Amino acid sequence: MADLLVTGGAGFIGSNFVHHVVAHTDHRVTVLDKLTYAGNRASLAGLPEDRVRLVEGDIADAELVDGLFAEVDAVVHYAAESHNDNSLHDPRPFLDTNIIGTYTLLEAARRLDRRFHHISTDEVYGDLELDDPQRFTEDTPYNPSSPYSSTKAGSDLLVRAWVRSFGVRATISNCSNNYGPYQHVEKFIPRQITNVIRGIRPKLYGKGENVRDWIHADDHSSAVLTILDRGEIGETYLIGADGEKNNKDVVEMILEIMGEPRDAYDHVTDRAGHDLRYAIDSTKLRSDLGWTPSFGDFESGLAATIQWYRDNEAWWAPAKDGVEAFYASKGQ
Repeated sequence: MADLLVTGGAGFIGSNFVHHVVAHTDHRVTVLDKLTYAGNRASLAGLPEDRVRLVEGDIADAELVDGLFAEVDAVVHYAAESHNDNSLHDPRPFLDTNIIGTYTLLEAARRLDRRFHHISTDEVYGDLELDDPQRFTEDTPYNPSSPYSSTKAGSDLLVRAWVRSFGVRATISNCSNNYGPYQHVEKFIPRQITNVIRGIRPKLYGKGENVRDWIHADDHSSAVLTILDRGEIGETYLIGADGEKNNKDVVEMILEIMGEPRDAYDHVTDRAGHDLRYAIDSTKLRSDLGWTPSFGDFESGLAATIQWYRDNEAWWAPAKDGVEAFYASKGQ
């Protein structure tokens, strides 16, 4: 048994990790979350109170962070401002959370000698051409294209520097696009699913040719737990499940699974600087640490996700109208 601190544990990927830890280990978890619009207490509902504690606070609050680090054995750092569209509208929160927040956590890990795992994204590598046979590896140079991805790249570099300069016991993982339960309705897949549930036509940026490498959040969680347990200090591991799909195919698959015509969607103005293609090569994680994904079939994982949103409208409904009003104001 260990005591874990999970930053951003009331957000989408973080809350899925907390559920995974409770289901598959005997660890106790303290969640530190600022509970901005992307964090939701309801995402942790039903978890045992003797194993999961929620602390509302900012990862940039050094005094609070030091106190929580003193109580745990290891830290998994999910907390981040993570929505590309929001970063284009107002970059400053991304600097405050992704750079200053990560710095604050690393300093606590250094002072208290705590095991630290940093969650990052494949977006730090920029994008690939649609017909490029290559995929991202741990050696791919960073080439971020948005305020979001550039601040995540900066946070990765801070972790590497604190390992080399101060001996912090840290690892990094860069993951492809996640889908699954508890994802905010501003994001691509849940937005389209909840649109169909509400009788609204899904919206597709541009021609929908942009490719993402999808992984179910539970597979991401199992990979992170594997790295935390067996990863080599100072190493970076790429997490992916060979789930490359273009956005057009994803929208049409959602419509088909939900019993609607495959062409029942609208094209909207493309996002500025929209990356073309992400693709992850997770060979190192699989060969060195023995990890494999459980959801090898994207369509079955998507069907399970659709059913979760059908069954949990009370969770996502409060945010839906505001999200659609925001996109409507931008013609999207």
